[in-house]
Amino acid sequence: MTSTDASPGADSLSTSPLDAPLATVLAPRTATPLAKAFGIRTVGDLLSHYPRRYARRGELTALDRLPLDENVTIVAEVREVRGRSMKNRRGHILEVSISDGAGILTLTYFNQGWREKELRPGVRGVFAGKVTAYRSALQLAHPDYELFDDDSVALSGAADPDAGKRWSEMPIPIYPATGSLSSWNIAKAIATTLDGLRGVGDAVPAAVREEQGLLAHARALELVHRPQTDSDWRRARDSLRFAEAFVLQAALLQERAIHRASATTARVPRPGGYLERFDGILPFILTADQEEVGDEIAGDIAATAPMNRLVQGEVGSGKTLVALRAMLAVAETGGQSALLAPTEVLAAQHLRSIARTLGPDLSAELMPTLITGQLSAAERRKALLRAVSGQARIVVGTHALLGETVSFYDLGLVVIDEQHRFGVDQREALRLKGATPPHVLVLTATPIPRTVAMTVFGDLDVSVIRELPAGRSGIESFVVPLAEKPGWWNRVWTRMAEELALGRQGFVVCPAIDAKQPEEGEELGDDETPAPLASVGTTLEALRAHPDLAGRRIEALHGRMSSEEKDAVMQAFAAGRIDVLVATTVIEVGVDVPNASTMVVLDAERFGVSQLHQLRGRVGRGSVPGLCLLVTNAAEESLGRQRVDAVAATLDGFELAQADLELRREGDVLGGLQSGGRSSLRLLRVAKDGDIIADARRAVQGILDVDPAFADHPDLREAVARRLDESEREYLNKA
Repeated sequence: MTSTDASPGADSLSTSPLDAPLATVLAPRTATPLAKAFGIRTVGDLLSHYPRRYARRGELTALDRLPLDENVTIVAEVREVRGRSMKNRRGHILEVSISDGAGILTLTYFNQGWREKELRPGVRGVFAGKVTAYRSALQLAHPDYELFDDDSVALSGAADPDAGKRWSEMPIPIYPATGSLSSWNIAKAIATTLDGLRGVGDAVPAAVREEQGLLAHARALELVHRPQTDSDWRRARDSLRFAEAFVLQAALLQERAIHRASATTARVPRPGGYLERFDGILPFILTADQEEVGDEIAGDIAATAPMNRLVQGEVGSGKTLVALRAMLAVAETGGQSALLAPTEVLAAQHLRSIARTLGPDLSAELMPTLITGQLSAAERRKALLRAVSGQARIVVGTHALLGETVSFYDLGLVVIDEQHRFGVDQREALRLKGATPPHVLVLTATPIPRTVAMTVFGDLDVSVIRELPAGRSGIESFVVPLAEKPGWWNRVWTRMAEELALGRQGFVVCPAIDAKQPEEGEELGDDETPAPLASVGTTLEALRAHPDLAGRRIEALHGRMSSEEKDAVMQAFAAGRIDVLVATTVIEVGVDVPNASTMVVLDAERFGVSQLHQLRGRVGRGSVPGLCLLVTNAAEESLGRQRVDAVAATLDGFELAQADLELRREGDVLGGLQSGGRSSLRLLRVAKDGDIIADARRAVQGILDVDPAFADHPDLREAVARRLDESEREYLNKA
């Protein structure tokens, strides 16, 4: 992140007690295990290690739901204690039966008979250990425990008859723990830290807290860790959740403001210029969404602040056309545009489509040029010269555009197609090729839920194209569940043969190139077990031998083929000289063959929701109706099958994006971990907290409008610096 007054560095001096090293408030025997197990190194880290749930002394844990071979923390009552000598060697075994009132769990201790004095029948407590099975019964071997002190409540109950009820109903925080670091030891460390905590500031200003009905930060920390009632921790969580959204949005919106503070060249089309000429030869009328988004982009690039806009839209909604119109506006000022595509197949198709759409006259003047890694030496020299001289006003390419030998005369616009296929470093490398900061337009056909757009892409302006051009016939989607209906396998190929008999074409998508080589990008679900994958090689042979497809021209397309081979196959398919294309996900984006009507996806459970939606979008692109058959071997209750069923149920990409977000793990919203896994978010969940994120964003924007450097809000400035580590700060600067 640029070091400016509006962007405090990660090493900014802080006076907040939350930034104090944990070793200054806790003994090393406590601080060191916390750092090792959870990366907790400061007071703030520890106090944001929130309880994962709350138990009660009077509410026992359901023992029949405990997961085998996992560490658990449970509340239970001791029912029976038995001590005996070992049969085959010297020693003593103590077996303690605990119960939830229905099931029984055995605690086993070796040579620890002294515990019999503590673990008396009738006492209740919190027990922690790893669940194992011994002789078909569940047990915890050498578990740790913390017993409830019934004596203290009995003494206080004499003076207060309701004390016992309050004691039994008081929430007990249960923390994420490890086998060597129990929940109650974490609770004790937090209690010690809270007891000495003074001077905690509030990132959320008082006016915003009052408007939202939130607790002060110090009070929220106290009540989330040491609640007296359920309403205490619920209010605390609500306050802390909003504060988390508020600080995150402050970081994103401040970065956007910094980006907009830099200057670039305004790109304004002139009357009678390239854009007006292009609009005059278009054989169709733009959709209302294309008009609206086009106006938004035109306003952005006409300003001296660099555009940073994300355009998301359904497959086939015309995003590339909108981008091309922006390229023409840039060309009129002498500038160049670079379109970065994820695959050579897509880059080559983009170039052909752009040249065809521009027509011969505009193409001759603008000289669209392709740069990929597979060009011959002579072709590459010619393309590089066109780019560096400014002769090529539109340059289309793959990762090869990022190479040091590629230079531009005046790079005015960077267009990133299918942004999720590129890392921030790659996007930044292309952006830095401009003499002044170029305008940036990011395209995605993978619709993004509103909450993710506000969070992951919070520093971009977002446009949406929902409306599809007229004349599309639509797509029917069906699940082919071979686990339940194995006889449907042959019907798949009979159905494809029926489509081919009508003069149409089809795709068959496999998750692997051959039996041992998964295709890059395959999304294997956590609940899926490795199994032989449908591969291009074996499927190609099987289809060529299938009686229903006898005499049909069936060819392969995959990532191991050379650029020339892939281009030749795609051109032959587009020209109708190939009936069926057996491919990997190399055809996932950009392939546009209006005569293709049938899409068969084999092992569909191996792909993600967005991949399946993208693949399906390769058919039904013209007047020919589309048919998508999702063939799966997954069990009905598996996560992979849920993904397949979700795709078959709707054609609405935005509805699917929300379903995908709810099916997959939360993931990290900053940095590189956006595909699932442990999230850097603590209480905030983008799948369900959209209203909170939106409210926080509005409140932050109101502050930024009058205080862009947060000079009058030092607690917020410190919280933003605390929230962003070095990698996250770098990510936002590039993204």
